[in-house]
Amino acid sequence: MKVKNLIVGAGLAGLTLAERLANVKKQRVLVIDRRNHIGGNVYDYDDGGILVHKYGTHIFHTNDKKVWDYLNQFSRFYPYMHEVKAFVDGQLVPVPFNLNTLSMLLPHSIAKDIESALLKHFSLGSKVSILELQKLPEFAFLSQFIYEKIFLHYTLKQWQCSPEELDSSVFERVPVVLSKDNRYFSDTFQGIPIQGYTQMCENMCKSELITLELDCDYKDVAHSLECERIFFSGAIDEFFDYELGELPYRSLYFEFMRFEREYFQSNSVINYPNNYDYTRIGEYKYFLDSKTPHSIVSFEYPKSWSRGDERYYPVPNAASAAIYEAYMQRAKALKNVYFIGRLGEYKYYDMDKVVARALELFESLS
Repeated sequence: MKVKNLIVGAGLAGLTLAERLANVKKQRVLVIDRRNHIGGNVYDYDDGGILVHKYGTHIFHTNDKKVWDYLNQFSRFYPYMHEVKAFVDGQLVPVPFNLNTLSMLLPHSIAKDIESALLKHFSLGSKVSILELQKLPEFAFLSQFIYEKIFLHYTLKQWQCSPEELDSSVFERVPVVLSKDNRYFSDTFQGIPIQGYTQMCENMCKSELITLELDCDYKDVAHSLECERIFFSGAIDEFFDYELGELPYRSLYFEFMRFEREYFQSNSVINYPNNYDYTRIGEYKYFLDSKTPHSIVSFEYPKSWSRGDERYYPVPNAASAAIYEAYMQRAKALKNVYFIGRLGEYKYYDMDKVVARALELFESLS
């Protein structure tokens, strides 16, 4: 079978490319996915009026107006502003750690003194990495307090290793915020697709030039396809049959539960950095303010990854970077094969960055 464009993976990276190739270049596209649904990890489904995210809570946020305008062609977004609470010292406090968190966890006089010192050193509203804070002797107490209460035990659960074994980018994702803004993200554009991520993805691939095949594994059909171009959003090491070694990942296990009451908890997402085996509980009806007499929640447990498990988080350290770079050198020798998305590029991507990268790649194609 001959196809001009083969896209492996029906997540946001693959569907963005498929939509552009079909609707702008008027080219035929075959999209395959080994799963039985489109949308990749943003897939959601209806459970009695609640849109449940099968692969954990996904909140769209971006400062990139080009990406925002692009996705709004396929869905309006409910203006949801995400807040996360963490259970620390018997209280639910805002994370990222901010000035409100500070005042809730420490005695008033100590909190005010630390706040004054912080605002003398940093500007109001700035975001400071815990690693940067640790370098400043005058904030030794604060940095150690935040490290132990927010980062250390959460990291041990999530990554099954000490924080020192991970790349600094892990900690830069959750900074200390010098403001009283409790939102998890400060991006200009934030929200949830009003009809869900799955419907948005279905709208992206409505063109008659796009053929979608689900329950279809690339390795099972590769020998029977002739492709001018391949866009591969699966795992790059799997593409090369693990010839240069296996890239490490962390996986997750979700325990979904239904409760016959209006709400289970007081917030959409509550983190448990220091208690229990799970890292967080998500309650999905908050995202679209669904009015139902029942609620659906997910308890999220980190787990080690082995073949056959879902890949969630690339492990950011020097050893994995070396393996990935070796595969990228191998990839450069291939003609018209592009590795895209979080698995193809072995990168922890926010959704908007996935779409932006796909749009950028499309614009570079001849």
